[in-house]
Formats: sequence, C-alpha cells, structure tokens
Amino acid sequence: MDLTAQSLVEAKLYPNQEAVIQDALRSLLHDKPQLRIELAIHRYRYEEISLAKAAHLARVSFDRMRELLVKRGIPVRLGPRDEEEAGQEIENMGRILAERKA
Repeated sequence: MDLTAQSLVEAKLYPNQEAVIQDALRSLLHDKPQLRIELAIHRYRYEEISLAKAAHLARVSFDRMRELLVKRGIPVRLGPRDEEEAGQEIENMGRILAERKA
C-alpha cells in the first residue's frame, strides 16, 4: 500500500500534511513510551528544558526522570535560571500533580 500524508489530505481526513504528521507522531509516542523518554532526555540535554518539563514530556515522575538522567551521566540542573523558567516549572509541576490525582 502506497500511503502518503497527501493522500489523507486529499481524502479530506486532515486539513493539511502537517496535521497528518502531528497526529502520526502523537500516536507513535503514545504507542512507544520509550521513545517519549528518549525524546525528553534529548530535549533536556540539548534544548535545556527543565527537569519538570522533561518528566512531563516523558510521562514519568520527577524523581524517575532525575534517576534516568543520572544513570546516563547527564548533569541534573536544579532550580530555574530566571523568573520565566520558574513560572514554567510551577506550571509543569502542577500538571504532573493533577495527572497523578486523575
């Protein structure tokens, strides 16, 4: 079967190819949790996202994310760099806590 993103757009199942790709990536990361973890570790390491944000992306606890980073020899950055990052940390931790309650 020769399926392309454009085929799904032409069938009016998606508005554009970007929507197809985003949906496919969401499904892939849902079906393969290890990929979510690897992506979160990569983003923590190279994009300098916070530990809380990485844990949220990986769908693991803050402590588990820290443990994964330590096992790989990746330095754990603690504390926000500025006020904006502090706000993001609070927001991410709120989401994590809300998901635990659900």
